[in-house]
Amino acid sequence: MSGFVEKPEPLQVPGLVHLHTGKVRDLYQNEAGDLVMVASDRISAYDWVLPTEIPDKGRVLTQLSLWWFERLEDLVPNHVLSTDLPEGAPADWAGRTLVCKSLRMIPVECVARGYLTGSGLAEYNETRTVCGLALPEGLSDGSELPAPIFTPATKAAVGDHDENVSYEEVARQVGAETAAQLRQTTLAVYGRARDIALNRGIILADTKFEFGFEGDELVIADEVLTPDSSRFWPAASWEPGRAQPSYDKQYVRDWLTSPASGWDRRSEQPPPALPQEIVEATRAKYIEAYELLTGMSWS
Repeated sequence: MSGFVEKPEPLQVPGLVHLHTGKVRDLYQNEAGDLVMVASDRISAYDWVLPTEIPDKGRVLTQLSLWWFERLEDLVPNHVLSTDLPEGAPADWAGRTLVCKSLRMIPVECVARGYLTGSGLAEYNETRTVCGLALPEGLSDGSELPAPIFTPATKAAVGDHDENVSYEEVARQVGAETAAQLRQTTLAVYGRARDIALNRGIILADTKFEFGFEGDELVIADEVLTPDSSRFWPAASWEPGRAQPSYDKQYVRDWLTSPASGWDRRSEQPPPALPQEIVEATRAKYIEAYELLTGMSWS
């Protein structure tokens, strides 16, 4: 059992129809047929959406995505139409809301990995492959790969795991031409972002993208290159062979699996509320990532 500890009720906004409540984002449709995407302050861990929010998290994700979209637009168009607040929307939506194109979304999580960790490391330790791609011997947690690789996954519902799949399976599902386009674009975007981040002292270990079609044109959607969708590591302390410190929700994961939480992730019981010090430390880590990457102060 997993999912929402307490699923929020969608807000009723004149002129908007609620479509979906995700782990972090709420999706609406306006009268013109455009999508209105609102990034909440919800946080998830171990397939649960926790009952405690992280203040400013939704705004950080939205503003960082917008910053990246600007730096990627020569590689791939994005889905953003406007950042204007819809008429009648609550003031709290400011800075966390995007009006977006309605796309034909591709049901694939497009993952690029430049370093070995997470589920990729687990598969490598068993088979010396990741998503069917053979890798050399001698790699460990945090090792840089010989070249970035495309390791797609199926999109899962809230409360379920995404499942790594082979490139051949993606081609079977969406067609060979689309699969090739997804791989090429994913690796091109990763390469651009990796270089930008490294110039700011941050390693982009891996990241995931979502794409859709507007007519025949491939468009990048949802969030991009945020601490929720990427592993960012401080370059100065990178050391293969161990888990790396990261700019994400590791404080939350560590506390949930510590004796202090009293929670057994293998049980069917929902996780407890987060203590204030964990909330504050996690908020600070998201803001630190934003400031280091963009060079701008958070306010």
